[in-house]
Amino acid sequence: MNTRKKYILSLDLGSSAAGAVLFSREGQVVKQLQKEYEKYYPEPGWIEVDPNEIWFTMLSVMEELVASAGIEAGEIAGIGICNQRETTVIWDRQTGEPVYNAIAWQDRRTSKLCDEFRYQGFSELIRQKTGLILDAYFSASKISWILDHVKDGRIRAEQGQLAFGTIDAWLVWKLTGGKKHVTDITNASRTMVFNIHEQDWDAELLRLFNIPHKLLPAVCSNSEVVAHTAPGILDAEIPIAALAGDQQASLFGQMCLEPGMVKNTYGSGCFALMNTGSTPIVSDHHLLTTIAWRIGDTVTYALEGSVFGGSSVFRWIRDGLGLIESTAEIEALAQTEPDNGGVLFVPALSGLGTPYWDPYARGMIIGITRGTSSGHIARAALEGVALGIADALEAMEKDSGRAITELRVDGTSALYDFFMQMQTDILQCPVMRPQVMPAGATGVAYLAGLATGFWTLDEIKAQYKVARVFSPEAPQPGQARLREKWQKAIARVKNWDF
Repeated sequence: MNTRKKYILSLDLGSSAAGAVLFSREGQVVKQLQKEYEKYYPEPGWIEVDPNEIWFTMLSVMEELVASAGIEAGEIAGIGICNQRETTVIWDRQTGEPVYNAIAWQDRRTSKLCDEFRYQGFSELIRQKTGLILDAYFSASKISWILDHVKDGRIRAEQGQLAFGTIDAWLVWKLTGGKKHVTDITNASRTMVFNIHEQDWDAELLRLFNIPHKLLPAVCSNSEVVAHTAPGILDAEIPIAALAGDQQASLFGQMCLEPGMVKNTYGSGCFALMNTGSTPIVSDHHLLTTIAWRIGDTVTYALEGSVFGGSSVFRWIRDGLGLIESTAEIEALAQTEPDNGGVLFVPALSGLGTPYWDPYARGMIIGITRGTSSGHIARAALEGVALGIADALEAMEKDSGRAITELRVDGTSALYDFFMQMQTDILQCPVMRPQVMPAGATGVAYLAGLATGFWTLDEIKAQYKVARVFSPEAPQPGQARLREKWQKAIARVKNWDF
C-alpha cells in the first residue's frame, strides 16, 4: 500500500451544481465544495447548459477544494466521476469546443420525434434491447436533434470530426486534455442506443436514430483506471479510476449489493433503484431496466423508477413563486398547516416519469379555495413528490415479485426530517438515511478506491453506517383518501400539452 496516497476525490456533476468531495481512507468526508451553474430555457420545455461553464465550474471547485483542504494533489490515489445521466454534449474533436449547448436530461424538445418512432412500432424493439422506455428523456433523440440543427452536423459526425458524450465523457475529455474519449457502461446504458444484453452499441438502433458510430465513445467498466489527468490539472497525474451515472453510483454507495435492496435519491428528480442481481428484469409496469454496474467481468442489473419532480419543484416554489428564500425552508412552511387543506400538487414540471411516462403532462395545483395558504401549497408539494415515489416503488414490487422492506435514501431533500417521516408514513416501511452523503459521490469514491487498491470490498462494507431510521406511524384514516385523490389528479394532468 502506498502510504503517501491518503485520499480519493469524487467529482459529482449534478443537474444544478458541480461538486467535489474528498474522502479519507476511513471513508469520511474530509472536505466538500459545490457551486451552482446556470441553466438556460430558450423555449418552453427546453433546458440547456453550457458545457464549457460546466467544465470551468468543476475545475474551479476541484482547485479550491484541494487548496482549502491543505493537501497536495499527489496524495490523491484516484478520481471518481458521477454525473447526471442522459444530458447530451457533442463537441469538435480538433478544437474541443461544443458544437451546441448540452441538452439536459429534463429537456422535452424531441418528444415529437419519439412519438414518430412509437407510431412506427419501434417501442418494443427499443425496450427489449435497451431496457428503456422510448422517451425524449434519453440521449439518442437529443443526439439526432443536435446533428440535424448544427451546420454540417451529420457530415462532420460521419467523418469522425465530432464526439458525443454524456457529462462523464465530457469531463474525462477535458481532464485528459482531449486524449481520452470514453464513457462507462451505466451512462452508455442510458443513451437508448446501447444493448444492455450484448453490452455494446447497437447497430440497428444507431441506424434508427441515424447516429454514426464514429461519434461514440469507448465503453469501460465502472471500476478501472481509464486515464490520468493531464499536466496542469491539479499539478499531478492522478488516475481517473471510476465513472458511473449518479443513480447507479448512489446504489453502490448505499451498499445495496444484494438483490432486492432499494435506494431512492431525492435530487432535482427522484430516482429509485432496486438491485436485481445478474438478471435483467424486463418491466411490465413501466420501470426501466438498467445496468447497475460492471466490476471486472461481472454485470449487475437494476430496476429503476424515475420521478422527474423532486427538489426542482422546491426550487420553483422558491424562484417562480417566491414563497421561500431557500429550498430548505419548504419544510418549515409546510408545517405551518396541519394538513394540505384539500390541495394536491402534481409536480409534473417536466412531464411524468414512472409509471406513467407522459412527456406531455404538466404540473398542476388543484383543490385551491379562498382559504388556501402558502403552507398548504408547500405541504402539497412535499406530498406530491412522496406520492410519486410511492407509485414507482409499488410498480417495482410488482415487477420484481419482492416486497420492499426498507428504503435507503440520499440526496439533498433526504436531509429534511419532516419530509422523510411523511415519505415513510406513505410507504409504510422504514426509511434509512446514511451517515455519509452524498451517496453518489460516496459510491464512485468506493469504485475508484477498489480500482486503485485504496480499499477492499470488505473495508467498504464496514464503513457504511446508518445515521437515522424513520419508522412509519400507524396509517391514518386520511391516507387512503389521499392516494385516491392523487390518482384523480394524475388523470387530469395527462396529455395536457399534447
